Amino acid sequence: MEKFKSKIDLWLALLLIVIFGLALIQFAYDKNWIGFSFMFCISAFIIHMFATTFYTIVRDKLRIKCGFLIDFSIDIKNIKSISQTFNVISSPALSLDRLEIMYGKYDSILISPKDKIRFTEAIKRINSEVEIVLKK
Repeated sequence: MEKFKSKIDLWLALLLIVIFGLALIQFAYDKNWIGFSFMFCISAFIIHMFATTFYTIVRDKLRIKCGFLIDFSIDIKNIKSISQTFNVISSPALSLDRLEIMYGKYDSILISPKDKIRFTEAIKRINSEVEIVLKK
């Protein structure tokens, strides 16, 4: 089994810390405990997503895990191509420096492994037919 953590954009993490931190401070200052509790739960959810977004390769399957919302597998033999993208569409990726995985007939998913080279090499060892397009 190989595990690949998601790359995290520092600017994104800092932006979320500032936004939610200021909101928590404001709710606490105003003694708005309902708002504080709600914002605290949202913050805990985001922290959980950051801590549990990863990709694993087990035998011939790629497992994509993102919190408790996303947990599915792709048969690596069905992967057609992997290409680098900066697409902003919602996906189990914590960075805009992403890989688009095309699999099946018309399916695709965006992920952001921290070590793209090691990730693509691991996929290539299982399915040598995968077309890999990484920008330099």
